[in-house]
Amino acid sequence: MAVPKRRMSRSNTRHRRAQWKARAPQLVPIVVDGRAYLVPIHLVRAYERGLLPLPDTSA
Repeated sequence: MAVPKRRMSRSNTRHRRAQWKARAPQLVPIVVDGRAYLVPIHLVRAYERGLLPLPDTSA
């Protein structure tokens, strides 16, 4: 694991951490067994293969 050679100031650490922003996953429609679901784009193949349980749509 990479380890910094010098101590980073508190200001620089917080400024760097503040640049990370979480984003909502991009949802795409898929059809499984005749029903449409909205799932994250990177999990489409897993849902189609049946590796993950389909999300409950009765909200």
